Parts: sequence; C-alpha cells; structure tokens
Amino acid sequence: MNWLHANGSLGQHPDSYYASLLPPMVQYAALRGVVTADVCVVGGGITGLSTALHAAQMGQDVIVLEAARFGWGASGRNGGQVGSGFNWDQRKLEKKLGIQIAAQLWAQAEEAKALTRSLIETYAPDADYRPGIVHAFSNTREAAGYAEHVAHMADFYDQPLSLLSVEAMATRLGTQVFAGGVVDMGAGFCNPLAYVAGLVRACEEAGVRLYERSEVHHLRSDAVRTGGGEVRAASVVHATNGLGSHLTRRVAARVLPINNFIAVTEPLGASAPMSDPIAVADDRFVVNYFWQTRDRRLVYGGGESYGKRYPSDIATRVRQNLARVYPELAGVRVDHAWGGTLAVTATRLPYVADLGDGVFAAGGYSGHGLALSGLAGKAIAEAICGDRTRLGLLGKLPVPALPGGRMFGGLMATGGMMWAAAMDRLRG
Repeated sequence: MNWLHANGSLGQHPDSYYASLLPPMVQYAALRGVVTADVCVVGGGITGLSTALHAAQMGQDVIVLEAARFGWGASGRNGGQVGSGFNWDQRKLEKKLGIQIAAQLWAQAEEAKALTRSLIETYAPDADYRPGIVHAFSNTREAAGYAEHVAHMADFYDQPLSLLSVEAMATRLGTQVFAGGVVDMGAGFCNPLAYVAGLVRACEEAGVRLYERSEVHHLRSDAVRTGGGEVRAASVVHATNGLGSHLTRRVAARVLPINNFIAVTEPLGASAPMSDPIAVADDRFVVNYFWQTRDRRLVYGGGESYGKRYPSDIATRVRQNLARVYPELAGVRVDHAWGGTLAVTATRLPYVADLGDGVFAAGGYSGHGLALSGLAGKAIAEAICGDRTRLGLLGKLPVPALPGGRMFGGLMATGGMMWAAAMDRLRG
C-alpha cells in the first residue's frame, strides 16, 4: 500500500476545522479516455494549482489530475503558517551558496509570501490571512544566540524582527514554558483549505480542465496515465509532494513522506491563552506550531510518525504536546483532529527541478510549503513558457538524494529523524 491509500477515503476531505468553515467544495469528474493538452499537472495541491493557474494565464492549455479531492493532501491539512525564508537561515545559505545567490533566494522567499497574500486576497478572502509568527525558543542558549541572527537580518536584508523576553512571551502567549522568542510580522497564518478552494475556482475561471479521483500510475514525458484515461502533453509537472513521490525516480530519491498531526480545541472563551492572537512555531526538530482562532480555539500541531498509518487516537497524541505548553488545558475538549502526509528532503530544502524531456517537479517543502509551493508552481509555469530564471535559481538549493539511494534512503532518513525526535523529548 502506498502513502496515498494508507489513511482515509480519497473521496472526501478529512473532518478538519478548516473544512468546517467552508461550504462543500465542488466535485470534479474523473479523467476518461485519451486527451491532449499543452501542460499536464499531476497533483491538485497548491504547487499544482499554482502551476496550472499561472500557465493558463500565460496562454497554455492545462489539465490537472488529482488522485483524491483538490487540497486533500498537505496543502489543505497543514498548520496554516505562511513563514519567511527557508529551513536554513540566511547565514547558512550564504556560507553554502555565496552571499549573492543567498540574497537572491531570500528575495524569492519574500516574493513567495507576497504571492500567497496576493492570491488569497484575489481568489480566497475567506482564507482570512492574518500577519505575525513568533519563533519560540525552548531553552536560554537558543534564545541568547538568536540576537546575532536578528541583527544580521536587519543589517543585510532589512527584515525587522523583534526579540521577546521570557516575560514578554508569557504575557503575549499565556505560557511560561518558552525562554524567549522573536516576532516576524512579515509572516502570517490562514485557513489553507480555503486558500486551495480559491485557487480551484481561479483555475476553472482561467480555463484549466480539472479532474479528481484520477490517480496517476504512469508519469512520463510521452504520456500520463490514470486508471481511466491518458493525457498527452508537451510538458508534465510532478506536483504530488509526499503522496506520489514514487512516480519519478529523481523525486523518489529525494522526497521523503512523513505524517504530522493537528487538533483544534473547543472554543475556550475567557480561558483562551493569547492576549494578542498570533501564530507560534518552536525550535524543536519536530516542530510544535499553533495559533488562536477568532472564536478563541487553539489550532495545535505537533507529534510525528514515520510509518504510513496514522495513530488511532490523534486527539490524545496532540493533546499531550499541547499540555506541555498549556498544562491548564490538558483536559480541554478537542472538536477536530486529523493527520496529514507532508514531505521532507535530506537538507530540509525544497526540491524544484527540471527533470528533462519536458518533465518538471517540486516538493519536499519540509514545513515551509504554504508559502513556497505557490512560488514553485509559478516558477515551473514560467519555465514552461520560456523564462527559466526563477526555476534556475530555486534549482540551486542543495537537495541531494537521500543517503542509501532510492531503495534504502527512506529507511536511513527515517532512522535519523526518529533519533532527532527522541533528542527533542529528552531536551524537553
């Protein structure tokens, strides 16, 4: 069984808090028969829909094939945080790639956030984008060392970040477990499934042909085949992230699926902890991330698993992590709990590439996909239409094959992540 079929029906979105805020999304028919197009996009998440929308707006005839429902994967299930930059800080990128390339990549990451905000404003205002993410430190050593990063980003990238003391964190977040933090008001948070729904509507208006329940079994430059049909296209885009990395060899060797979990509390009323709601992500290897909704719930993500199956009781798994930050909420009722399959790479940097023969790929966003996937899709669309500037730059991000190759790389990387997760728990 592959990752796509391991958890839940492909015919409906999970019972998430995000879905509860939306009217039912339009269902599209499955592909039947042989059709042709300029571009065939495999995967109906943000990467695929952004590719399709931008390519269609540039005059291409585009088809999108989604194995389940649009936004069924990580794009519609994630923590809703539109973060800044990449998983490496700028000083590490500068050391690896040189100051000029690192600066150009930072500019792209900034554009990724701006693109996300613009797409939400234009096509999905109900996604309710709000600014602000706090990066929270779990120990004083991390907090003390971050002042140098804040100064570097202000001096060289004009990024205004504000350091928060232990006391300021306690006041703002309603918890005393963090040793400080830094506020990034250039980042933000939203309802990601509403964002996806807006992109679907935009694609349809742009003339994109949309198909659901159309799982791809064969992806090559000459043809893309599902169980019910075939698409012949000049350009093919592999945009399945962790739910179909096996479809191309180079993606399978670099993009590793893992599962993560989110729970949403009942409305907390006067017990809601945040005085000024903002999104939060901590500094652990397995990140805990959360934010407070307008109706005073906590959307809390955390906990990992490296097998394909979700645990039987996701709510309890997440509540244990929530209780470490907010012990007074240990017994709170959980109204929604769900899992999702995201994807990481060996370096935790996204893989955006021209695979040759008209095939392109993007995935492995490693927790930064809500912002970067839209930009990756636009970069691929531009490359298809003849401008390879942005794709060439994103392709400079170092994303080697997983140690051990396609056959054993996943096992070795999983072992490393399990060890790092264990160190998180010991440190905690």
